[in-house]
Amino acid sequence: MKKIFTILISLAFIVGCDLNNKPLGEHKAIKPPFLWENVTIYFLLTDRFYNGNRENDVNFDRTGETVAMRGFQGGDIAGITQKIEDGYFTDLGVTAIWFTPVVEQIHGIVDEGTGNTYGYHGYWTKDWTAIDPNFGNEADLSRLVEAAHSRGIRIVLDVVLNHTGPVTDVDPQWPDSWVRTEPQCTYQNMESTVSCTLVKNLPDVRTETNESVELPQFLLDKWKSEGRLEKELKELDDFFSRTGYPRAPKYYIIKWLTDYIRKYGVDGFRVDTAKHTEASVWADLYSEAVAAFKRWKETNPEKVLDQNDFFMMGEVYGYNISSGRLYDYGDQKVDFFENSFHSLINFQFKEDAKNDFEAIFSKYDQQLSSSLKGKSVVNYLASHDDGSPFDINRENPMDAGTKLLLSPGIAQIYYGDETSRPLVIEGANGDANLRSFMNWDELLQNQQRGGFEIKTVLAHWQKLGRFRAEHPAIGAGKHAMISTTPYFFSRTYESAGYSDKVLVGLDLETGEKTIPATGTFSDGQSVLDSYSGQTGVVVSGQIVLDTPFSIVLISAK
Repeated sequence: MKKIFTILISLAFIVGCDLNNKPLGEHKAIKPPFLWENVTIYFLLTDRFYNGNRENDVNFDRTGETVAMRGFQGGDIAGITQKIEDGYFTDLGVTAIWFTPVVEQIHGIVDEGTGNTYGYHGYWTKDWTAIDPNFGNEADLSRLVEAAHSRGIRIVLDVVLNHTGPVTDVDPQWPDSWVRTEPQCTYQNMESTVSCTLVKNLPDVRTETNESVELPQFLLDKWKSEGRLEKELKELDDFFSRTGYPRAPKYYIIKWLTDYIRKYGVDGFRVDTAKHTEASVWADLYSEAVAAFKRWKETNPEKVLDQNDFFMMGEVYGYNISSGRLYDYGDQKVDFFENSFHSLINFQFKEDAKNDFEAIFSKYDQQLSSSLKGKSVVNYLASHDDGSPFDINRENPMDAGTKLLLSPGIAQIYYGDETSRPLVIEGANGDANLRSFMNWDELLQNQQRGGFEIKTVLAHWQKLGRFRAEHPAIGAGKHAMISTTPYFFSRTYESAGYSDKVLVGLDLETGEKTIPATGTFSDGQSVLDSYSGQTGVVVSGQIVLDTPFSIVLISAK
């Protein structure tokens, strides 16, 4: 059955789409509003996606030998921009890109117990005020944001406030007034989750204190050698004078992080290790982020995409949608949504994805329209640090795409989900398995994995992704099952004079199919199936289409 489906979808991909993989006869409708609740986020490791500039591959003498998948491999900001400009993300229906931190990382090598590794992943900060040259420079970041914005794609910056990078032979430790180095977290309650280090040799920022601290000497010396000491100090003076904040560690870092909004107009933050810091810290970060975003819009009125607020999503490790608004530390429950987060990453979706379509869709519709009303969750199937992803061997990539991209809530594609990039790498240990370089060569050669050609898998994800991007009802609308066998459902969204309705059928018979339209579309209305590119007309409450697929994505033509 897999082979038959592969042949059919590949044939239709060739004859039913243009060179950009868009169905022939695609209609031009009213441009839908951009809603964060319906966004499709593409998450990638900057170092592992695409190498756009081979001249920046080695810096700071990072030439030591590492274990498998734990050294820099050349991906950079320029590479992301190239794929934006090539239309890769647009063709996939991606409406926001989140990439791992690009601030300057520690220069040295670390043995985490599994072997030597560098800070290729971006989470080991040395200097929040600089771009790591392995990833690029400020001009590269500016170009990336502008390229994305010109295509209606938002940029979500990954930010770390909880900890610095490890201490190495060439990287000094931040002063004790800034960080703690013990105890190590035991996760028994809030204190043993917040006031502690995540792992050994990962200094934890003292975010609880409001005591003023001096800047580390190594940072002052670094800025002086780079010719920007006076500029950085003046900016800090201006920031603390304007805000009235004490010169505590968290407020220095908040200033440095929100600079990227003021400079480049990034649209959102993905906050790392959110549960390991007092929740009030995030309210302070968001307050300054909003001010920075407003300032950027005032300074760059011609570049403003819309009037949406600055977006902030959090990684509260272990949070799941069934918990509603609360995260339970064991001795206390905290509402992170109340502390300025619009959305939290949902660690439960990869488990829910094992259920049937209706069980997933109805559950998420109910949760998002009740306890989480006005907020959202970020659903994912695989990520950079989840060792038990859905479909780890990439045996069901079609089903995975359908469930993720048609579920209520925000969808997060992890780079290579759409091309069956392997998640098990020979010789790799732990989360390094999840972080292989993007499989561009496999895509070019149209190799197979799990019984499916990679181009076939990509075509499926592209059709679903673009349908989602064009229809806010998918992620932000109200779900209603129409029938069980065959399975049809509708989604509707209405707000501020804009309305959107879609009708979707899954697990259908190939060939001629009768689609129940009563309650969704009216008699005589012309409709489009975005999956096959075919059009039809509603007659006596039904639509009859003859397509070689087991899925229909119906909207008004």
